[in-house]
Amino acid sequence: MATIDLQQNAQDHLWMHFTRMGGFGESHDVPIIVKGDGCYLWDSNGKKYLDALAGLFSVNIGYGYGEEIGQAALEQMRELPFYTNWSYAHPKAIELATELASLAPGDLNRVFFVSGGSEAVEAAWKLARQYYVARGEKQIKHALSEPETRHDAIVSATQRGPHRYKAIARHIAYHGTTMGALSINGIPALRAAFEPLVPEVRHVHNTNRYHRPSAETEQEFTQFLLDDLEQAILAMGSETVCLVHMEPVQNAGGCFLPPEGYWRGVRAICDEYDILLSADEVITGFGRLGYWFGSERYDIKPDIITSAKGLSSSYGPIGAVIATDRVMEPFLDATSIYSHGITFGGHPVMCAIALKNIEIMKRDGIIGNVRDKQDVFRAKLETLLDLPIVGDVRGTGYFYAVELVKDQETRATFDDDECESLLRGFLSPALFAAGLICRQDDRGDPVIQISPPLIAGEAEMDEIVGTLGTVLAEATKRMQLGG
Repeated sequence: MATIDLQQNAQDHLWMHFTRMGGFGESHDVPIIVKGDGCYLWDSNGKKYLDALAGLFSVNIGYGYGEEIGQAALEQMRELPFYTNWSYAHPKAIELATELASLAPGDLNRVFFVSGGSEAVEAAWKLARQYYVARGEKQIKHALSEPETRHDAIVSATQRGPHRYKAIARHIAYHGTTMGALSINGIPALRAAFEPLVPEVRHVHNTNRYHRPSAETEQEFTQFLLDDLEQAILAMGSETVCLVHMEPVQNAGGCFLPPEGYWRGVRAICDEYDILLSADEVITGFGRLGYWFGSERYDIKPDIITSAKGLSSSYGPIGAVIATDRVMEPFLDATSIYSHGITFGGHPVMCAIALKNIEIMKRDGIIGNVRDKQDVFRAKLETLLDLPIVGDVRGTGYFYAVELVKDQETRATFDDDECESLLRGFLSPALFAAGLICRQDDRGDPVIQISPPLIAGEAEMDEIVGTLGTVLAEATKRMQLGG
C-alpha cells in the first residue's frame, strides 16, 4: 500500500494500544514503522530512529536476525504448523521446556507455556490458588489411606480453614492488563476503569529509595519494606494469602533497584507464612540485567517465574510460567489437574522461534555484552545529572530510568499539569523528532525509560545520551520559563 493509504487506513481502522486515538488527524500522522535493523527503525517516510526501548523492553537481540529466525519458523511450519499442548506434546515444546529448565535457577524445572506476559501473570496467580487446593487434597487422600490417621483426615476435610486466594504486589508495579494481571497491577490509573477487579490483592511499598528520608540507611530501608510486607500479610490473614508477586527490578516508576537484604527477607517471610513467591521476569528475563534471569542476579529463589518478551526477543508471541518441582508435586497425583489452558500456549512455531532466539543469544555472546558494557552505559547516562532537570539515574544491566525533577536539591517533582506539558507536550514529540525512541512515563514520578536492544554498543550509547542531553537541556529552559 502507498504511504498515504497506510496513513489513512491506520486512522480509519487501526485501534492502537494505550494510545490517545483522538490525537491523530490532518496535522498529526500516525507513526508507521516499516523496517528494522540492529538497534534502528525506519518509518514510512524514510526517517531513521534509534530504538532505545527495544520495542517494549523486549527485542533483546535487536532487529537484524529476521532471516535466521524466519528460517527456523519456516522449517517448523513445513513440519508441524500447529498442535495443542492440551493432553498432547510436540517436540519443540518439549525442547524449549527443557532448555528453559536448564537456564532457570534452582529447581525451576516445570514449564507451562502461554502467549505473552499478561497471560503468564494470570496463569501464575491461578497456579498459586490451585496449588494449595491440590496440596490439601493430596494430604487428606494420603491420610485417609493410613488407618491411624483416617479419623484426623476426615476431621480435616470437614473443618477446612480459609481458602488461599489472595495476592500481594507492589505500588506502581505493572504486571499486565488481563483482569487477573490487572488486579495484581499496582497502577491506580490503569485499574480504575475496570473495577471491581479480581479479589483480593494488596499493594505494599516498592523499593524506590530516591524520595525516602535522606538520613535513612539502606539497612533501615530494607527493614521498613520487609515490615510493610509482613504487616500486609498479617492484615489480610496469612492463611488466606497464596502469592507474593514482584519484579526483580521494578519497571513502572522507573527501574527501582532492591536494597541489600531485601530479597533474602522477602524469601524468608514467604517461607515463614507458607506463601509462594513469584518473580515477574517478563522484562528482566533473558539478559536484560546481564543474566538469563534477574532472579539469579539477586539470588531471589522464587517458586514461580513469569516470562515472555525476551524469550523470543518478540520475534513471536510466547510466554512461559516456570515453576519449581515443589509447586508441581501436588499436580503429579493421578487424578490431579491444573485447570488452565491457552490455545496458543506452546505453539510449535513460536517455540521454534524462541529456541532460535536463545541459540543466537548464546552463540553471539549477547548477555556477555550486557555485563561487559553495563558500567560504561550507566556512567554515560550519569553525565545527564549535570542538567538541573535530572534528579536521578538508576538501573542496572541495559535497564535504566532518568527521573525528572523541578529542583535537584529538594527533589521536588512536577504536578499533573506540568507532567502533561513536559512529557506529552514537549519531550515525547521532541525526542521522536530527534530520532530517539524511549519512554516518557508519569505513572509514578516522571521518568524517561531507556532499555535498548542488548546488542547496543558504545556508539549507540553515545547517541542515546547525546540526544537526551540536547532535548533535556531545552526542556530545562522551557520549564524554567513556565512552559
